[in-house]
Amino acid sequence: MRIGLDIMGGDNAPGANLLGAYLASKKLDNNEKVVLVGDTELANHWFSSNNIDSSLFDFIHASEVIHMNEHATKALRKKPNNSISVGFKALKNKEIDVFSSSGNSGAMLVGSMFSIGPVKGVIRPGITSVLPKENGGVGLILDVGVNADCKPDVLFQFAILGSLFAENVYNIKTPKVGLLNIGEEKGKGNLLTQATYQLLEDNDDINFIGNVEGRDLFNDKADVVVCDGFTGNVVLKLAESFYSIISKKNLSDSYFNRFNYEIYGGTPVLGVDGNVLIGHGISNEHAIKNMILLGKDLINSKLNSKIKIAFK
Repeated sequence: MRIGLDIMGGDNAPGANLLGAYLASKKLDNNEKVVLVGDTELANHWFSSNNIDSSLFDFIHASEVIHMNEHATKALRKKPNNSISVGFKALKNKEIDVFSSSGNSGAMLVGSMFSIGPVKGVIRPGITSVLPKENGGVGLILDVGVNADCKPDVLFQFAILGSLFAENVYNIKTPKVGLLNIGEEKGKGNLLTQATYQLLEDNDDINFIGNVEGRDLFNDKADVVVCDGFTGNVVLKLAESFYSIISKKNLSDSYFNRFNYEIYGGTPVLGVDGNVLIGHGISNEHAIKNMILLGKDLINSKLNSKIKIAFK
């Protein structure tokens, strides 16, 4: 197993990425290796300065960096040897089994679509976020930002992708799928949610439980919550603010501490023909470590193969 990591991406690169890779390496088996994509000389110097054995890792050199504030498409074209493009090339050539980065999210999404491409049958890949549940479990919401505008068939596919992710990575058996809406009744919502409701209701392969409201996001009513990316991103940023608020007030709560993004590391791009993980731009070493470990879980789950089967 070879877990690729972009060491140049993110606000705290390369130090946080390299330290996170080292922390993750201590939790991996002998046949599991982190492959560092980026400036090899810079990485070796950092390891030497911190008394870390660089032979723990494999390296794929990339001489250029796409910075967080750069236009994704232009930067990918002007900097062909950037760490994101090089990482996607390695993934496509099967030199690595998963590629993860906390760098420019636009470049990661463009690379996912055009370097790897969507699984045949998938209209629009999406990204998801974890919803900490009051009962100690987790749920998922998608899309949370890639697809601001959606059509009913896209939301329908999100239900399939989210169910497969929940079942195979988070071990939620027969996940309950809810459609985020402004009311529980079947006829509620706008034209998008009304049409999507019908598609979900008519499909026996999805455990659709109907509409869910905002107050149901953190209880056990649904395991997978489906919505357009605009709505999902608003929910995501609101949820992130919970942990930020209690931290600023120097409070500690076992439930709200689970809203800390570091715990989850990153999110997969669901529906592309390869294992791709996107991390938060402010990721520290703990978030990087957990993103790498999530990559391991993605590989072991064979999620991508199961998505291909579902969309045949």
